[in-house]
Amino acid sequence: MSLLEIENLTVTFQTGDGPVNAVNGVSFGIDAGETLAVVGESGSGKSQTAFAAMGLLAKNGAATGTVRFDGQELLKLSNRELNRVRAQEIAMIFQDPMTSLNPYLRVSDQMTEVLQLHKGMSRKEATAEAVRMLDAVRIPDARNRITNFPHEFSGGMRQRIMIAMALLCRPRLLIADEPTTALDVTVQAQIMELLGDIRTEFGTAVILITHDLGIVAGFCDRTLVMYGGQIMEEGPTNDVFAAPSHPYTRGLLKAVPRLDREEDSLQTIAGEPPDMSRLPAGCPFSPRCDQVEDICPMTRPALEGFDGNRRRACHLNVKEVA
Repeated sequence: MSLLEIENLTVTFQTGDGPVNAVNGVSFGIDAGETLAVVGESGSGKSQTAFAAMGLLAKNGAATGTVRFDGQELLKLSNRELNRVRAQEIAMIFQDPMTSLNPYLRVSDQMTEVLQLHKGMSRKEATAEAVRMLDAVRIPDARNRITNFPHEFSGGMRQRIMIAMALLCRPRLLIADEPTTALDVTVQAQIMELLGDIRTEFGTAVILITHDLGIVAGFCDRTLVMYGGQIMEEGPTNDVFAAPSHPYTRGLLKAVPRLDREEDSLQTIAGEPPDMSRLPAGCPFSPRCDQVEDICPMTRPALEGFDGNRRRACHLNVKEVA
């Protein structure tokens, strides 16, 4: 049994212009200690899938389907029960640490509160544990800097603090939502190395949500590609990168800058992302696909397995996607 199992998850937001279907029948799982990348363009449903699993949807959002963590159904839990799971079993690193950290509180206050509330530690014990965790994420002079305010740290250091806070209760699953978006390339590499070390040291399963395929290849065991709130392709990362089986995945990979290409300009995927309130009846990628067939806009392709441990949703034969 997978550590986290998601089956037929659908997320709908009620807006003034009608319902918006952000996630449409998504199913996947992740095992203990595994790393899974969830990739796709902005608006593909990556983050909302994670927010639904964590019980963090906006007030106008609703989720249906099944989300089981270690066999326990999360969508039916009360807020109090979800708070316990979020604190002790599943943790999340958000995209922008400056909006996730309270600018009016010292880092020590924000970190010790978690341990005092959920672990019953004294202030002294919680402070000592918080310092140890800041040391683990390589904050220099952690014992003295823990009393600083968030604005006194650089962007990369604030992201490390967020990772430290997420790990305070030793969660079994860590969801990292675009953890390197606002960071320069050097700091991105440091954060990804840190996440890899944490996975090794603590045995934590990691779901990495990103649109940057460049940081996925050397980190994640499996890759799941989303578009229009649906899964387009899933498989071992090496296989997905070496032989993409969906036209959308192929387009994403061609848009990644590479030193071994001679093109003068980057390749792009023509067209615009879909309007999530007016998705086509068939494949959501069909209006932009360069291999579209008559059936594609009319009939939604099933997510089917091939090559043993891969899945994809496409009407084309695997050999036709080249």
